[in-house]
Amino acid sequence: MVQAYILIQTEVGKASTVAEMIRRMSGVLHAEDVTGPYDVIVRAEAETMDELGRMVVARVQHVEGITRTLTCPVVHL
Repeated sequence: MVQAYILIQTEVGKASTVAEMIRRMSGVLHAEDVTGPYDVIVRAEAETMDELGRMVVARVQHVEGITRTLTCPVVHL
């Protein structure tokens, strides 16, 4: 399994709605509203890095209200 944090910036006032929509997606472990430079932080998992990439591009980035995402894969050093 591959896991990643997905840092999301949203339109003003859309963070709660975006987090709620993403929380319902398969592969999403957590989706939380936060303060700071990002509005929502998601912890997600997938079988492969390619599948994770497809999740972000095909599903997460299509959620209305998202303006930018940054995907940070978890590494075990």
